[in-house]
Amino acid sequence: MPKPRINTMEELSVAIGVSRPTLSRFFQDPSLIKANTVARIEEGLAQVEYVPNFFATRLNRKSTGMIGVIIPYLNDLFFTKLLEAVEFAAIEAGLTVITQCSHSDPAIEARAAETFMSMNVDGALVAPLGDHSDQAVHLRLKSRLPFVLMDSRPKTMPTVDFVGTNHVQATGLITEYLCRVGDPPVFLAMPRVNFNALEREAAYVAKMKELGHQPEILGTELLGENWHFEDHGQAVLDAEFARGHLVNRSILCANDRVAIGALRAASRHGLTPGRGAKGGLRIAGHDDYPLCPYLNPALTTVAQDTDAIGKKAVSRILQLIRGEVLEDEPEITLFDGSLKLRESA
Repeated sequence: MPKPRINTMEELSVAIGVSRPTLSRFFQDPSLIKANTVARIEEGLAQVEYVPNFFATRLNRKSTGMIGVIIPYLNDLFFTKLLEAVEFAAIEAGLTVITQCSHSDPAIEARAAETFMSMNVDGALVAPLGDHSDQAVHLRLKSRLPFVLMDSRPKTMPTVDFVGTNHVQATGLITEYLCRVGDPPVFLAMPRVNFNALEREAAYVAKMKELGHQPEILGTELLGENWHFEDHGQAVLDAEFARGHLVNRSILCANDRVAIGALRAASRHGLTPGRGAKGGLRIAGHDDYPLCPYLNPALTTVAQDTDAIGKKAVSRILQLIRGEVLEDEPEITLFDGSLKLRESA
């Protein structure tokens, strides 16, 4: 037989035979009431179909037990991996994650921040769009809530705690590797609106000069409105390969999605990048996008440690929520990248 459905806490109070304030305290924290009353309520709940209102049970708490997360893209599996790491760390800490996507639009990002403030979440983790994010909104967010940046640290937010990747180390690592196994690499960039891409470009230039090579950069101009990274990588190398350029060179892409487009361009021109292929074409990326091992050829790249970034971001926001941070200076935590050697380079 189906259990009788209970819709409100008032109905539940009558059905179980305890007061509504007692039920409210039970759903907030069972330790607030007597053990025999807890047992009575639990026994009563087992006899009915009732789901407490998530927000209503948190209205009178000092803590909502929720943290907000803003990511810039839904179609980028790197942020899926990062969000997964955040959610697992939050679950372990007893927190609920509310996720918003800015869809690469500063206005939507600002609205997401305002939403979190209106919901009284305990803290916010933000993977920002970059220097064109709405600085005023983020300043308000920081004044109202514990706030930590992930993945990207815009110059407009120098006072906010940050957890991300050591791009100097990671890009330097793969640049040095490509110089060791073939011709010094060309850097296939993207339009200069992405903060991390600019950091990687600068790290590439520094490492090339350190190794005594002349940096070569292409693909910094916007070629198509609303193009994704894959479109950009394919279009830039389509044009180069059509002119017979770069067909025997190493190409380091600003990220794996650009590299996916680059691999597509190579295929269209009958080129097979890789250590075991004829000629000297090699293509490498950055991030270790989840699909990299399954491309043809599988993509050599440098992995960001999304698990460590997610865990540290949650750990830091918890410290801020609990008032355990006394210093005024922002904490900057950078994790090294690791080489993932596959067939493409």
